[in-house]
Amino acid sequence: MFEELDTLFQSPTIKPSFEKVHVMLALFIFEENKDGLGRYRLQKELLIGSGTARSLIKKLNITINFITVLTDENKRKGHILTREGLNYLKKIKEKIPLIGAGDPSELKDIIIKPEGHNPYFCLVRDASDKISNGIEQRDAAIKIGGVGATCLLYNGRDLIFPSHTLSENDKDQMKVKNNTFKYIDTLFNKKKSQLEENDVVIIGLGENPENARLAALNAALTIL
Repeated sequence: MFEELDTLFQSPTIKPSFEKVHVMLALFIFEENKDGLGRYRLQKELLIGSGTARSLIKKLNITINFITVLTDENKRKGHILTREGLNYLKKIKEKIPLIGAGDPSELKDIIIKPEGHNPYFCLVRDASDKISNGIEQRDAAIKIGGVGATCLLYNGRDLIFPSHTLSENDKDQMKVKNNTFKYIDTLFNKKKSQLEENDVVIIGLGENPENARLAALNAALTIL
């Protein structure tokens, strides 16, 4: 799924300082900004330096032709996705259809010390079998600057915490409380991303929304 991105990280001299998660999130952000997105805005959204943002835009534009400059009456309005970029993102969104902010006050039952932290959701389709205990996903979230990540599995009826060591009866104790499940389910429905059996819900936490979004997506990339 990521083969198209391999050339972005190939360099005879210095390895790019951006990560795969920055590339993926950049594509989502470009899609949201159909009137064009500039380098400084991208730098702020991805929490990267000016030089890194410049390099990322150059490679997305020239190396793989995923973005192009949008002009209006001979004025640059920023970059937008090309047809190639849109087609690639469409393939990614078949697995990750949703990245969205959450309300920490609604997640007190499943997040330790949510106060002062910003949650972001990633929905990953049909990936429950790729989750062991959620530690790998938590570590990926922390690696990119987040506070951590919580994984939930949807079994067609309930959201449950991942564990391969519990019996089916014991798993009843691992269910997310009904009010929290309803909040998540309603949030996803509003974004037209209904839960389906074997989906994984990842909640990334960060000290700010940008950190949380990167944390959630980097955790999600571990199971693609």
